[in-house]
Amino acid sequence: METIPKWTLDPVPGTAEYEVPLPDGLSREPSALLAAHARVLAALSGEREVTVGYVAAKGERPRPCPLTVGTGSWHDLLDQIREAGADLAAQGAEDEPAAFETVLDPHGGRGPEDTVLNVAFEEHTLRLRYRTDVLDANAAARISGYHLTALTQLAADPDAEPGRQSLLSDDELRFQLDGLAGPHRELPDRRVHELFEARVLAHPDAVAAVRGDQEWTYQELNSRANQLGRALLTRGLRREDVVAVVMERDLDWMAAVLAVLKAGGVYLPIEPHFPAERIAATLARAGCELVLTEDGSTTTLDGADTDARVLHVDTAYAENHPDSDLGVPVAADQLAYIYFTSGSTGEPKGAMCEHAGFLNHVHAKLDDLGVGEGQVVAQTAPQCFDISLWQLVSALLVGGRTLLVAQEVILDVPRFVDTITGGRVNVLQVVPSYLEAVLAELEQRPRELPDLHCVSVTGEAVKKELVERWFAAEPGIRLVNAYGLTETSDDTNHEVMSRVPDQDRVPLGRPVANVRVYVVDEDLSPVPLGAPGEIVFSGVCVGRGYVNDPDRTRAAFTTDPYRPGERLYRSGDHGRWLPDGKLEFLGRRDSQVKIRGFRIEIGEIENALLRVPGVRDGAVVVVGGTRLVAFCAGSARFDSGAVRERLAVSLPAYMVPSAVHWRESLPLTANGKTDRKTLTGLAGELDASGNGSGAGRGTHAPGTASERRVAAAWAQVLGIPGDRIDRRDHFFDRGGTSLAAVKLAIALDRAITLKDVTRHPVLADLAGLLDTPAPS
Repeated sequence: METIPKWTLDPVPGTAEYEVPLPDGLSREPSALLAAHARVLAALSGEREVTVGYVAAKGERPRPCPLTVGTGSWHDLLDQIREAGADLAAQGAEDEPAAFETVLDPHGGRGPEDTVLNVAFEEHTLRLRYRTDVLDANAAARISGYHLTALTQLAADPDAEPGRQSLLSDDELRFQLDGLAGPHRELPDRRVHELFEARVLAHPDAVAAVRGDQEWTYQELNSRANQLGRALLTRGLRREDVVAVVMERDLDWMAAVLAVLKAGGVYLPIEPHFPAERIAATLARAGCELVLTEDGSTTTLDGADTDARVLHVDTAYAENHPDSDLGVPVAADQLAYIYFTSGSTGEPKGAMCEHAGFLNHVHAKLDDLGVGEGQVVAQTAPQCFDISLWQLVSALLVGGRTLLVAQEVILDVPRFVDTITGGRVNVLQVVPSYLEAVLAELEQRPRELPDLHCVSVTGEAVKKELVERWFAAEPGIRLVNAYGLTETSDDTNHEVMSRVPDQDRVPLGRPVANVRVYVVDEDLSPVPLGAPGEIVFSGVCVGRGYVNDPDRTRAAFTTDPYRPGERLYRSGDHGRWLPDGKLEFLGRRDSQVKIRGFRIEIGEIENALLRVPGVRDGAVVVVGGTRLVAFCAGSARFDSGAVRERLAVSLPAYMVPSAVHWRESLPLTANGKTDRKTLTGLAGELDASGNGSGAGRGTHAPGTASERRVAAAWAQVLGIPGDRIDRRDHFFDRGGTSLAAVKLAIALDRAITLKDVTRHPVLADLAGLLDTPAPS
C-alpha cells in the first residue's frame, strides 16, 4: 500500500502547493522536523517502519532514511535519527537519483517533480508541494496540520510515545465520528414479529411464503407460528431462553423461527447435517435446554450428547394450541438470536444479537434493496449463515412474499435461474462465487429476468471483474455489495451500484442507518482520513458479545470511548475511508477467512487437526481464495482420506480441507513460526502436479476426445493446468466442491449434472457418460 493515501475526488495531472506559517516555539532543527515527518508518515501508512526521502544538506539529492516509529518516546525517535544521520554522513552523497513517494527537505528545496509529497521548511513556513492526481487542497491542509501537531507534541512532552498521540484536529475527529456515520432513523417501538402480525391483520389471505408447490398465506403462517410458540411456553420457556431450531429450510422452519421470537425466546439455528459432536458443543455453550425439530432432521441430533429436550413440530401442532397472537412482551434490548461462527481456539463462538439491531438491519435491507409491498425476496442461504434471517422475514414486514429455494435447486444453476424467474423474485442475495456460476449460465443461455431489480452480494470480497461482467449481462439490475459481521447484526454497509465503480476495489459503501463505523489504530483512536486501520462498529447494530464466553467477549467487545455507555465491536477487518465517504475493505489482521460466504477461523481447523491420532503438528492454508489445504507432520505417513473423515466428525463440511498432505516436519520462518507463505506455495505446486499422481503423463493422460474435453473443463473450473490432469483423477480430491461441480456442468454445456459428478467423480468415468447416448 502507498505511504500517502490517495484523497481526491477530482484527480488531475499536475502539482500544487500549500503553505502554512510555523507557530513560534516549535523546533526548526532538522532532527525534530524529521521526527515529526516520520510520525506523520507512520500514521498515514499504518506502518511503524517508514522510509523517508531525506535531504541531509542543502542542495543535495534526497537519500533513503529508514525509521521506526514504534512504542518508544520522542527521545527514542530522535536518537534513531541521530544514528541515521551519522550513517548518511558516512555513506556520502548518492551518485544516482532515487525515486521517493515523499521527500522531506529541512532546507526549503522543492524536490523532484514526480514526488507525490514534498515537505519543506523554509524560515518560518511549512510548504507542501503535492501531486494533484493524488491529493486535493483539503488533504494537503490536513497533512500540514498533522506536521504542526506532531511538532507541538514533541515540544510539549518529549517523553511521550508519538504512536499513542492523535494527530487529528477536533474538526476531523468530529467528522469521522459523526459525519461518516449512517443517517439517523427512528425505529418503530415494535419487534420484527410484531410488525409481521400487523401485516397479518392487514391482508390475512395474501401469500406470505412459497417453497416448491407449497404456499402459506399470512394467516396460515401466523397460525402455525402461534401454535408452536404456545407449545414452547407450555414447556416452561422463559424470557431469553435459547431454543435451537434443527430443521431444513422449509415452511415449518419459517414458522419455528417466528414462534421462538413471539415466545420471547432466543433463536439458535443448527443445520440438521452438522456433526453430532458439533451440535452437542453448540447446545452446551449456548446453555440450550430445548430443541425444536422435525421428522427427517434428527439423524445427527439423535447422536448428540445432550440433555436438551426435543420437541417435534408435528407433536406441537397435534397439541392444538390456540392460534391467536401470544402477546408476550419483548423488549428492544432483549436477545433475538445467536449465530455460531468459527473460533480460533478450536471452539465456535456464539454471537448474541438483540431485537433492536435485528430490526434496524431488516429496515436497512427494505430501504436499500427496495423491498416493498408485493415484492418477492428469495431465501437461499443456509440456516447457520446469518443472512438467512433477513432473507426469511424481510418481505413479511411490508406485505411481500418469501420464496424459499431448496438446496437441490441451488446446486442446479439452470434450475435455480428458472426458479428465480418463475417465482418472480425481485430481490436476491448470494455470495460472489455463486453469482459467478449464475453469470456463466446466463452468458451461455441468455434469458430475461423481468422481475429481478436488485441482486446483493455478501460473505466474500467481490472483485471488480465480477461487477463488470454483471453489468455487461444485466445493465438494468442494481448490484449491492453488502458488508457486515454476525456480531453487528449482519450487514452494516451497503454499496448500491447501477454501474461499475471507478476505483480498482469495489467499495463497501456507506454505513446504513443508525450504524457508526470508525477506522482506528490499536488504541481505538481514529486514524487520518484515507489511512488504513481496523474497522470497528458502534451503535444499535453491536451485539451483546459471545454467549457464555466472557474471555472472547472482552477481546472483541468494549465500550465506545466517544459515546460512554454504548458498545463497540472490534472486527479485525482492516479498511480505510474513501474521499466520497465510503468504506474500502483491505483484508483481515488475523487468520480468519471467508470461503463461499462462511466465516472460518483457520485455528479452529488446526486445533481439530491436532486431535487426529498420529498428527504431531499441523497447519491449514487457503489456495486460490476458495480451497482449504491441510499439512500434517507426524512420525509416520497416514491416509489423507482417514484424516478428512476424522475432521468431518467435529467440523461442518465447509471447514474440512479438500486436501491433506503429509510432511516429516513443517517449514518454519526465521523466528520459528510455521511458514504459511511457503506452505501456500507448496499447496499450489502439489495441486498443479496432481499431488504426485503422475497426472497428464504417459498412458494415464486423458486419451479419448471426451476425456480431453472433461480435462479441459476441469482445468477451467479448478484452475489447474490441463497437462497436470490424469484420467484417473478424482474431482473432489483435486479440490472440487459442490459449487465447482455446478460450474463444471455449465462448462460442459450441461451434458452432465451435479449428480453425475457426485456419482462418477473420476475423470475417465465421468467422460464415459459423454460417450453414452442419452436414453430416448
